[in-house]
Amino acid sequence: MVVLSAALYRCASLFARRFHIQTSHFFTGFHRLHYADATTSQSFKLPPLNSPSFLNPSLFYTTAFPSVEILDGMIEILDGIDKPKDSADILRKWGCSNDDISKIFMRRPSLHKMDIKILQSKLEILTDLGIISSDLVKIIHCRPRFLNCRINLWSNERLEYFRTLFGSKEILLKAIVRNPSLLTYDFHNKIKPIIAIYEKLGVSRRDLIPMLLSRPTLIPRTTLDSEKLDYISRTGVSQESRMYKHVVTLLAISRIETIREKVMNLEKYGFSEDEVFKLFGRSPLVLTLSIDKVQRNMTYVVGTMKLPANVVLLNPFLLFFNLEAIIKPRFLLAGKIEGMGIVPQIKGPAMLRALRMSEKRFIAAFITCHSEDVGNELITFYKNAKCVKRLAESSKKNLSKGFPF
Repeated sequence: MVVLSAALYRCASLFARRFHIQTSHFFTGFHRLHYADATTSQSFKLPPLNSPSFLNPSLFYTTAFPSVEILDGMIEILDGIDKPKDSADILRKWGCSNDDISKIFMRRPSLHKMDIKILQSKLEILTDLGIISSDLVKIIHCRPRFLNCRINLWSNERLEYFRTLFGSKEILLKAIVRNPSLLTYDFHNKIKPIIAIYEKLGVSRRDLIPMLLSRPTLIPRTTLDSEKLDYISRTGVSQESRMYKHVVTLLAISRIETIREKVMNLEKYGFSEDEVFKLFGRSPLVLTLSIDKVQRNMTYVVGTMKLPANVVLLNPFLLFFNLEAIIKPRFLLAGKIEGMGIVPQIKGPAMLRALRMSEKRFIAAFITCHSEDVGNELITFYKNAKCVKRLAESSKKNLSKGFPF
C-alpha cells in the first residue's frame, strides 16, 4: 500500500507540474482566437507567449489539486518509509531469509558496505535468469566475489547469446549455478572466441552444452596449439564419434606438460606413444586419472595378477577401478576359491568379468552360491580382504597442484 500511494502521489505531482500549465495555455489561447475571429480576421494578432497575458499566474492554479510542494512532501515521506536501509534489507526484500543473508555475509563480509543501488541492479539481472535465494547462497559460497564483479557489463548481449547457445532458460540457469563465472568472463575476448574454436573443430553446440555443464572450467582453461591438434588427430577419433567431444575438450583444457607426463607414464609399461593416444581415443577419461593411480593399478595388474599390459588397452576399466576396494579383494578371493578346489573358479576371461560385476552380483555368483558353511568362510575372507587399507594411507600427504589435469 505504501508503494502504491507513493506511485499515485508521483503521478499527481507530475500532472500538476506539466499538464496544468499546458491546459491553461490551450484554453486561454482558444478564447483569444475565438474573440479575434468574432471581431475581424484582418486585425487578428496572437500575443507572444512571453506576454504578461499568457504568463498570468492565476491561470496556472486550480483548487481541484493540492500544490506541487505538498505532493513532493508526501512523496519524500513515503519514500523514506519504503526505502531500503542497507544491503541486508535489499537481500531480504529480494527473497533471502535471515539464515541465507547470514551465510552470504559470512562468506563475503564486504557486501555489508556495498552500494544498495548497484546491488539492487545486479539482483534484478539474477531475477531475470530465474535465480532464487538458495541458488544465490550456493553461488556466493562458490564465488564469494560474485556480486562485486561487473555482471551487469554487456549483460543484455551476454544473456541473449547464452539463451541462444543453451537453448532453454532451465539449462542456462543450471549452467550459471554450476559455474557463476559465466557472467563474469570477458564476453568478447574470452567466451565468444572459445565457443568459436570448438565449433571450428567440429564440436556442435548440442555436444558442447554437456561439456560446459560437466566441466565448468572449460572456457578459462581452453588452450589449443599445433601440438594439441596433433594429439587430437593421433587419437583416431572421428568427428561423428560420441567420444570426439570428450577427446577434444579434455585435451584442450589439459596442460601440455601434464599430457606428456601421462603419456610417458604409460610408455613405461611397454606401450608405444601411438597406442597410448589410441587408448585416450577409446577412453578419454584416462586423461583425468592421476599418474599415481595409473602406476599403482598397472603395477598390480601386471606384477601381481600376471596379466599382459595389452589387456589394459582393451579393458581400460582396470585403470579406473579402486585397487583396495575392488581389484585386490576379488583377485584374492579368486585365489581362495582355487585353493579350496570349488567351482565356479575365477580364472582367465572369468576374472575380467568378475571385476566388472556389481558387488551384489559378484557375491551371488561366487560366494552365496555355495553351501552355508563354505559361503560364510568365503564372505568372511572377502570382507577381511576389503578391510586391508593402503600402506601408510593415514600418513599420506595431500599435495595440491591446482587443476588436476
